[in-house]
Amino acid sequence: MAGTETISGDIIEKLGVIAGAENVAADETGCLAYAYDATRLKGTPNAVVRPGSEEEISKILSLANERGVPVVPRGAGSGLSGGAVPSRGGIVLSFEKMNRIISVDTENRIATVQPGVVTADLQAAAEEKGLFYPPDPGSLAFCTIGGNVAENAGGMRALKYGVTRDYVIGLRAALPSGEVIRAGVKTAKGVVGYDLARLIVGSEGTLAVVTEITLRLIPLPEKVITMTAFFAGARQAGEAVAAVMASPFTPRCLEFLDGEALGAGAGKIGYALPEGAGAFLLIETDGSQDEAARQMDGIRALLNNKALRINITQDKAASAELWKLRRSTSQALFSIAPHKINEDTVVPVSRVPEALEGFGEIASRLGQKIICFGHAGDGNIHVNVMTDKSDPERLKEAEKAVFEVFRLVLALGGTISGEHGIGLTKLPYIGMELSAEEIELQKKIKSVFDPNGILNPGKIFP
Repeated sequence: MAGTETISGDIIEKLGVIAGAENVAADETGCLAYAYDATRLKGTPNAVVRPGSEEEISKILSLANERGVPVVPRGAGSGLSGGAVPSRGGIVLSFEKMNRIISVDTENRIATVQPGVVTADLQAAAEEKGLFYPPDPGSLAFCTIGGNVAENAGGMRALKYGVTRDYVIGLRAALPSGEVIRAGVKTAKGVVGYDLARLIVGSEGTLAVVTEITLRLIPLPEKVITMTAFFAGARQAGEAVAAVMASPFTPRCLEFLDGEALGAGAGKIGYALPEGAGAFLLIETDGSQDEAARQMDGIRALLNNKALRINITQDKAASAELWKLRRSTSQALFSIAPHKINEDTVVPVSRVPEALEGFGEIASRLGQKIICFGHAGDGNIHVNVMTDKSDPERLKEAEKAVFEVFRLVLALGGTISGEHGIGLTKLPYIGMELSAEEIELQKKIKSVFDPNGILNPGKIFP
């Protein structure tokens, strides 16, 4: 089984033969850059390898499997659950060299890419040909498709268009044995055998190493219209979210910021807020010019008597400034406390008002600062417990708040992770949502793919 022992020199030498010595780092400085992800957790690898091909990945895995060395696949390290942190040392497989868009096929509306392709680059390449790749995680400017596949990333447009899994129709992947498999199809339909592609998506690099992805594309919407709506407080904004989602209208995005998140984000980019603003919704509709306008008019009519102020724009520059406010929020929260525990909870959208009220009650009862923002239109609320991890007592109290947040979310019929995965950070809580029998069954699936336990060990399962 995988362990934390150091890697012998002959393994480093063999890695250099496989991938080229210039693409292998085993020194402290070279490995340190790959010891973290966006959680700021640390686990230093014994070696970093930057493979350039599927064949190299196959050989690296075969070597690691034979010698019982952990292997951690890594994209851009933008994950928020510790999934890319090499907590047991071993080899980090970095896909920075495998960053090619192999093709954008307009006739079949599919793209084929290597795992190191940056999400925003794929979106731009598709849009140049009048096509659209909707998934848009908050880190889309630097996160990679391979990482998105590993975590089944969502983002702002998931409300209307779905998450990464909804666009992966096929993939190639290397098993720990070195064997390469092709899962899924390149066609609109396909039901031959178990859907291994959908199983691998969201598996956090614990089953196989994805080497190539085939993605479904759709026509690029003709028009996008953006609305900002300011409210007196989070409860009023939550009720507005529930009202919109109970209506016949389907926005492509419906984003929420509570008062403190709004203030931090606005302060970071110098955005002027209306007086009395205690919460904020950012809403977009799209489609043909007529359809986007019809949807937005309907949503505005719903919110007219609920919001303090509503603004609507079709100007791309103005819209980009509003999205800058939304996307700056997560980092802006560090102006409030040195650390945060960011949980990506999801509740049924009709229960968003209850959830927001409940998070406020937990914060008040436990004396914690809890700040919320996120994709409220599909019930995905990022709950941020602000803390100082250098203070053990303060961190312990913050972790109590996280437990209470999860307990509330599950009581409302929700889930403890909508798009960040389990990784390391949610390990202590997975048993709150999954039964012992469900966890054991998933462990058995893992053992079929990875009998020696070398792929991203210590993740997902306690």
